[in-house]
Amino acid sequence: MRPDIKICGLKTEEAVDHAVSLGATHIGFIFFPKSPRNIEPDLAGRLADRVRGRTKIVAVTVNADNDDLDEIIALSRPDILQFHGGESPERVLTIKAVTGLPVMKAFSIREADDLRRIEPYIGIADRFLFDAKAPAGSDLPGGNGVSFDWRLLRSLDESVDYMLSGGLNSDNLEEALRETGARGIDVSSGVESAPGVKNLKKMDEFFAAVDRASMAEPVSGSTK
Repeated sequence: MRPDIKICGLKTEEAVDHAVSLGATHIGFIFFPKSPRNIEPDLAGRLADRVRGRTKIVAVTVNADNDDLDEIIALSRPDILQFHGGESPERVLTIKAVTGLPVMKAFSIREADDLRRIEPYIGIADRFLFDAKAPAGSDLPGGNGVSFDWRLLRSLDESVDYMLSGGLNSDNLEEALRETGARGIDVSSGVESAPGVKNLKKMDEFFAAVDRASMAEPVSGSTK
């Protein structure tokens, strides 16, 4: 079964159209000035309108304040909010109540103890996203093109719904899905020719790898 596929960090009509034509279930717009994939909310809204109703629109933020969130939601009209910062469970719960939008909470993973940090968010976040911890010197919480030991995710209860992220590309995607059986995957730098520049050929190769992996069974010990 094909997992949910999120193409993140989109900035152009061409990239948005191509991602959706390939079957992306989610597209992500990043609202974080330090990121090479940063986009203004009004442009994100125009791009989202091209494919609205055919895919889920995800607004990715990092510790955004209320004013910024209000602007992002008003102009881009996302289906899902993704929080990639240190947002507390109380903050997530409050924003869900005020906006009526589901929230995907991202966590950076390097070792088994990192997974324990999701516990206070279970029952609050609608989905999790597991990314690799940023390398030393990076200002970006995601999109760094590095991965983590996917075997760590085998310890999760199978009721935990998550998207797998971090360094995924057409070369390692099949292994990642075999190891985890993840029901959702997220890619950004793995389908780029330069930071923030999506490559249509790499998108094609990534979706082809997803389809190959979808025909295989997860490895023994995977809980997904």
